[in-house]
Parts: sequence; C-alpha cells; structure tokens
Amino acid sequence: MGGAAALEKLVPVLLAFGGGVLLARRKAVPAEAAKAFSDYAFLFAVPCYLFGNIYAGDLAALFDWRAIGGYAAAAALAAAVVSVAAVAHGIRDPRAVALRVMAGVQVNTAYFAVPVFITVFGTAAPIFPILLFQVCVLSLVVISLMELGRAGPGAGGPGRRLARALGASLATPLVLACNAGIVLNLLSVHVPDVVLDAAAFVGDSASPVALFALGLHLGGVGLDLRGTTREELALIAFKCVAFPVLTWAVCGPLVGVRGEWLAYLVLLAAMPTPQNLFIFAQRYDVGVALSASIVIKTSLATLLLLPLWLQAVSP
Repeated sequence: MGGAAALEKLVPVLLAFGGGVLLARRKAVPAEAAKAFSDYAFLFAVPCYLFGNIYAGDLAALFDWRAIGGYAAAAALAAAVVSVAAVAHGIRDPRAVALRVMAGVQVNTAYFAVPVFITVFGTAAPIFPILLFQVCVLSLVVISLMELGRAGPGAGGPGRRLARALGASLATPLVLACNAGIVLNLLSVHVPDVVLDAAAFVGDSASPVALFALGLHLGGVGLDLRGTTREELALIAFKCVAFPVLTWAVCGPLVGVRGEWLAYLVLLAAMPTPQNLFIFAQRYDVGVALSASIVIKTSLATLLLLPLWLQAVSP
C-alpha cells in the first residue's frame, strides 16, 4: 500500500475525528458531550459489532495461536522493559510502575483500534483475541500491582480488592459480547437474522461515533505540547514506535507470523494508550496528570503515524 493509498484509507478516520475537534473548538457541540458519545460506543455500539462478527465468524481463523502467543511474548518483553526503566529512574511505588506499564503496553481497542480496523481492513474481528488478552492478562497484572500499593481503611484485603476489580473488568460489555458470540458460535445456536441485522445496524455506528467522541474530547481539553516532559516523550515514543517495532521483531522473525496477522498485530501495537489509563490513575490516586497527557498525546501521535504504519505493514 503506497502512501497515497494509506492516506485515502484514513480519510474517514480523519473526517470523524477532525469533525469532533472542530465542533468542540467552535463550541457548536459541548466537549462534555464526549462522555455520552464514548459511553454509547463502549457500552452499546462496539459490543453489538463484536457480537455479530464473532458469532458469524470462523473461530479457527480468528484464534491464530501462533499470532496470539507472539503478541503476548512481545507485550511481556515490553512490560519488562518499561518496569526496569521506571525502577532505574527511581520509581519505587508499585502503582506508579504499573501505570507506566499500562501506558507503554496496553492499546486503545474500543475507541481507536475498532474504527481504524473497520476502515482499513473491513473488519475488527482480529482485535478480539488481543482484547481478551488485555483484559484477562495485562489488566490483571496492572490491577495486581496497583492493589499492592494501595492502602486505606475499608478497602479490604489485597485478595478481596483484586478479585473485585478483576470481576468488574471481565463483566464489561465488550468482554460479555465477545464471550456470548463465541459460546453461541461454538454451540451452533441459531440467532434470528433480525437480531443479527439489528446488531449490525447499531455496530456500524461504532467506528464514526468513537472517533467523533475522541475528537470532541481533544478539542475540549486542548493540547499543551510545550509542557511535555522527558518522561512523557519517552513513554509516547515507546508506545507509538518502539512497541510496534518490538511486536514486528518478535512476531515476525522470531515466532514466524506471516501475512495479514503480522499486519494486524503490528498495527494493534501501534494504537494509542487506552483511556482506561486515566480511569485507573484516578481510582488509585497515582499519576493523574501524567496519564491524561499520555492518553491525549499518544492518540495524536498515532493519527500522525498511521499512514507510515499502514505502508510498512502492507505486503
């Protein structure tokens, strides 16, 4: 895929995102409305999209264990690098280390990867295995570290807090929709066409609404590039450049992933830091300002770098 073709693929992404930024800056749509649009996408539209596609999809092709294993190995290596770097720079609080691991390794699936994959590949189904890996493995590691550093009366023991947090993460609409699609697919349960058509109708709105919400948010909060710290620059560079390159190196030459799956994994790794980083930072009272800055700036960096990544992963 040439540079011009890559840019053409991204025109819908830029239109939806840029429209949100413009309307928020002109105050035609209040920036506070971004939460309502985001909730619609996260709680309803994206789950509808994933359910229908996973139910109707080929699970054998969807779960490429070589590809998933390669991505898991790359993520584990990246998490180790970020952890060692954080400790080497004097960060000892487990919560602060976990926050930086999440910033450098986890990806924004619902609000960014889904719309980009739908636009570029025509499907977001390959995201599902990585979504489950993030929720069931990466998030568990982050939550565990956060809970280790958490203290306070009434919070309960670490085990109880960890179980409660893990249960909540597994009960998100995204995960429930994915698991429902898998179970019904495996059991060959017939889902009426009218239900699948309705899910597809709602799911088709997930991509533009999620990008529009992200644009509204960015247009509302603004972007302070001059105030970017060296640590922020390092995390942004690692997330948007080093992690995708590491994913390619591990999954391609080392593990032997080829073809479309290698492109899927590298592009997934190039997605920005998820908005959950800010939610975790607030919940555990650590690095709130850092997390907000990283989420916004990795989103902008990803938009700028997407044409290059698309050209790089194209056969």
